Amino acid sequence: MTEQWLEVRRELQQNRFRWGVEAAADYPADRRVAGTPLLAASTWIPAQPIPLTSIRLEFEPDAEFHGVTGLEPTGTLPLRPDGTRYPSYAEAIADLASPAVFENRPTYRLLSADLTAAQPVLRLGRGTYFDSINTGEASAHEYAARRLDLNGCNPLRTAIGEPWDPTRRPTNLAISTLTIRHDKTTGDSTFLIHWRDPAKVGHAGGLYQVVPSGVFQPSADASWNERHDFSLWRNLTRELSEELLGTSEDHGSDSAPINYETWPFATQLSAALTAGSARAYCVGLGVDPLTFATDLLTVLAIDADIFDTLFADLTTSNDEGRVLTPQPFTADSINDFVHHKPLQAAGAAILQLAWQHQLV
Repeated sequence: MTEQWLEVRRELQQNRFRWGVEAAADYPADRRVAGTPLLAASTWIPAQPIPLTSIRLEFEPDAEFHGVTGLEPTGTLPLRPDGTRYPSYAEAIADLASPAVFENRPTYRLLSADLTAAQPVLRLGRGTYFDSINTGEASAHEYAARRLDLNGCNPLRTAIGEPWDPTRRPTNLAISTLTIRHDKTTGDSTFLIHWRDPAKVGHAGGLYQVVPSGVFQPSADASWNERHDFSLWRNLTRELSEELLGTSEDHGSDSAPINYETWPFATQLSAALTAGSARAYCVGLGVDPLTFATDLLTVLAIDADIFDTLFADLTTSNDEGRVLTPQPFTADSINDFVHHKPLQAAGAAILQLAWQHQLV
């Protein structure tokens, strides 16, 4: 049982892109975002880009969850050496196939979203990172086992049903951002892409993704961070620093809240946003058809002089993989990544929508 589970896990890692594309066919075509495999509810894709900071966030820390958790007994999890069954997919990964970064940190759990309303809103409660591993990643494992003719049933995927319904499963929200450098003098723009190393990450290893991309969560476990970090912009700021500058995720916020007003990178970036030399948009929200990973689709366009100052030490590698050299923001380049490279569904949708709306 354990060897078979490991075989399926290996095949899942090697076939994520292909199976992700094929899994989208299990859902109605009108749920597809911008012709990509990404799926979305009808209220998740606005007709026009939304300024990121205009989205209202509502926090309901005591919101209960009554859907599928992935902890229900299904018999599809492997056995421990003592003959007992692992109680969760996350615990099985931790013991049998753990990546370098695999921590059950607190998250903000999506309760509902309406990005098409006059006042776009996201409602969120408390969650943990392993919530999505035990449902989404485990559902991807079920799909892989079916494709390998090792298991003809998908009890977890069937129980979850529509993956864009956050009442059916605990839904962690990632913020995935297409970062664009725009040269106003020449009119040329470039964008950044990240390759996710399967040896380092528990999700989407071996795929390309826009960068930065990270779970919406407090910066550390200490209670004061929960409200202090409940901001899309602050989360994006931390991820930019970590994934593009290679800085540590340890901001010292286990001892005291992050002072975003005195952190030079944060203040310079916020000043650029206020001045209009940086422009942050949300173009939608979507869910991956294979893993059920749910991403807020965002775009950050920065004028070249500001970009070159903020990212003078742009890294080529980080704790989750490597950052490619800047790519031209052109129809040909976008088409190449969207249709010919193993790009995450969320990244493909963001690229398509950013080009469609000409967000530079």
